[in-house]
Amino acid sequence: MMISKRVFERLACCYCRLHSQPSFIYHFRNFSLWSTKKDPDLEAALSRNRRWIVNNQIKNIILRCPNQVAPLEHLQKKFKTLDLQGKALNWLKKYPCCFEIYRDNDEYYCRLTKRMIHLVEEEELVKDMQEPVFVQKLAKLLMMSVNQRLNVTKLNELKHSFGFPDDYIIRILPKHPEIFRLVNNGWRKSSMEIELLAWNPDLAVSAVEASAQKQGIEPCFSCSLPSTWIKSWQRFEEFNAIPYISPYLNPRGLEEGSEEMEKRIVGLVHELLSLTLWKKLSIVKLSHFKREFALPEKLNILLLKHPGIFYVSNKYQIYTVLLREAYNGSELVDKNPLVIVKNKFGDLMQEGLHEYNQRRRVVNLEKKRKCMNLMKPERRKVASSETSNQDDNGDTLGGLGRLFDPEERKRFYKVLFDER
Repeated sequence: MMISKRVFERLACCYCRLHSQPSFIYHFRNFSLWSTKKDPDLEAALSRNRRWIVNNQIKNIILRCPNQVAPLEHLQKKFKTLDLQGKALNWLKKYPCCFEIYRDNDEYYCRLTKRMIHLVEEEELVKDMQEPVFVQKLAKLLMMSVNQRLNVTKLNELKHSFGFPDDYIIRILPKHPEIFRLVNNGWRKSSMEIELLAWNPDLAVSAVEASAQKQGIEPCFSCSLPSTWIKSWQRFEEFNAIPYISPYLNPRGLEEGSEEMEKRIVGLVHELLSLTLWKKLSIVKLSHFKREFALPEKLNILLLKHPGIFYVSNKYQIYTVLLREAYNGSELVDKNPLVIVKNKFGDLMQEGLHEYNQRRRVVNLEKKRKCMNLMKPERRKVASSETSNQDDNGDTLGGLGRLFDPEERKRFYKVLFDER
């Protein structure tokens, strides 16, 4: 039996679709395994930080504009880089305590409110006081790297996570030429690196080792999982039985894929998270340092193997790793002075958002009241038209409808009694 060319092509297409579907399901399942079982408290902390991060970036954009005033069109263009949709005007109106919007020559402009400016000044004072801490953090990051060097472009992606100011290179490096040096072998901006010149053994102590010294025990990780996670607890205890390896030790002597290498990587990620302000990092940005920190190719899989130490989330499609022990519910246990100032910014945001919601509620109630008032005359018209229709219908039935008229009833009774 001969098969036409068209039928053959349809059969081939169906065959391809049938056999390509399982691979799609496989990739989708792999994608869904990119996060740990959801923790409501930690997810709430991430969502709270998300709004703060966006508004902090808007604040920095406004501060960089001439006279610290940004045209709304300029902010609208920047919205794409902030992963925001919709109109910038609508977003800024939600935070009247932070941003002031005004109109000049038929154009909208945005500037910071007086309360917001006071917070910016307070933050700058804290940054000046925290400069020695920035020096120690930068030195510790370089000490953990394989060659005691870090690429400036890559480090800039995480500078806000560690609390570094935007001008940390100009602010820190010239003041400490005996510790840091800026090198550029490729004569390109992207190839610029910071090199560590002096190793400080006092700084080569991780957060895990410092905590163990205070408690008088051997260095080990702590597990922050509920007691009902029996299998996870068993795996954690087996992993914790392996001797702790400091992230400041050179990993070249360790075999790739070994238990010791895994212990060292877990300790390194733990130490990196301990140095951040919010004890969290973007996994994608962290993976950019695979060569510098000798991280594995599939870092996310390794982190998911240790749910008692790390919490992996894909909220807002941004894969983030958090240090479980650093949080009590949705709040940080130890807050850096910069975090305290930034929390004031968050409180100011919430105050403005509450004020905005209250205004919206009043406006919506007013609209509803006006609609009800407009509907009342219409209802009266409908009611009066119904009664007039009833009267008309009554008159057609031999004039009996007129008996309900008081004047007609008087005439009726008068005629009735006169006849008697």
